[in-house]
Amino acid sequence: MSKKALITGGCGFIGRHVTEELLAHGYSVAVLDSLVEQVHGDTPPARDHRIEYHFGDIRDPQSVQEALKGADLVVHLASEVGVGQSMYEIARYVGVNDLGTAVLLECLIDRPVERLVMASSMSVYGEGLYETTDGERFGQAKRRREQLQSGRWDPVDADGRPLKPIATDEEKPVELASIYALTKYAQERAVLIFGEAYPVETVALRLFNVFGPGQALSNPYTGVLANFASRLANGEPPLIFEDGGQKRDFVHVRDVARAFRLALESKSAVGQVVNIGSGNAYTIRQVAELTADAMGMPEVQPEILGKMRSGDIRHCFADISKAHDLLGFEPLHRLEEAVGEFTEWVRETGAVDNAARMRRQLEERGLVS
Repeated sequence: MSKKALITGGCGFIGRHVTEELLAHGYSVAVLDSLVEQVHGDTPPARDHRIEYHFGDIRDPQSVQEALKGADLVVHLASEVGVGQSMYEIARYVGVNDLGTAVLLECLIDRPVERLVMASSMSVYGEGLYETTDGERFGQAKRRREQLQSGRWDPVDADGRPLKPIATDEEKPVELASIYALTKYAQERAVLIFGEAYPVETVALRLFNVFGPGQALSNPYTGVLANFASRLANGEPPLIFEDGGQKRDFVHVRDVARAFRLALESKSAVGQVVNIGSGNAYTIRQVAELTADAMGMPEVQPEILGKMRSGDIRHCFADISKAHDLLGFEPLHRLEEAVGEFTEWVRETGAVDNAARMRRQLEERGLVS
């Protein structure tokens, strides 16, 4: 008899791919989703006869209890996502992410499952891991507002010496630079603490920048690749904060979906926090140029704003050796090869460009300078 997995946020970008991954490997699937307009638009998602649907808020105990009926496993994805927006819609982000997780955990006391795997975020690291000029690990890099306002983007050590960004592993101390990061860390710790206290195995996956077909193209607060493609599809250049030299790790959503399945199945993952990324670093300018090339618009150069955005960090890309060791995880879809498929999907789908509105909303609140 197949196991049944409940996926909270199962109608979202990552949720739909996790659903397909689990169905393809013999699981039965239920989803719980509130269909937030910012993510889903005003058109209800198409129904799949293989899936048991529950539409309700993760903060509503009755909705969660109903969705949990018969579930053996839970993948917890329901979350508000967006560093910039979290800096002014604070109650919304804390409410959905932290209170929503608390409601889920309380429901699991009465309706325990075998395992709960939750989506955490690379944002909990703040700045990624660095190396000093002496070759030592440096995990406490911070950027001060006055430094950023003068256009000095890269962190330095206590003596003002340059730091070299290196792959960030799970041993790097957290440094919460945004309300979104704070909520994800609270979710992560709550889930793992719950797993120590109750007979529910728990795992937290720290996701790096996820991309692929199915992203919310109208939501400017999440998915830099989607933002760039949406701008280009509407004849506008990608908008880049700072100087475009900041480095990130981009991991394909199908690789992420596979990581969630592996985390449901691997005994060695229980009680662990695990990075899920590609293990590669790309500058944001490089990503903008790759996207423009893939869309047949290589002549369109990104608009470099030279401004800082509150809550942003400079460099963070993943060390995925723990995912390899505990999950047997290996990314299969590199950005360079997969960006063409993604941009083709953008062209076919159509995209609303809301990047300028996002920038205006942040500027009005003094979060860009």
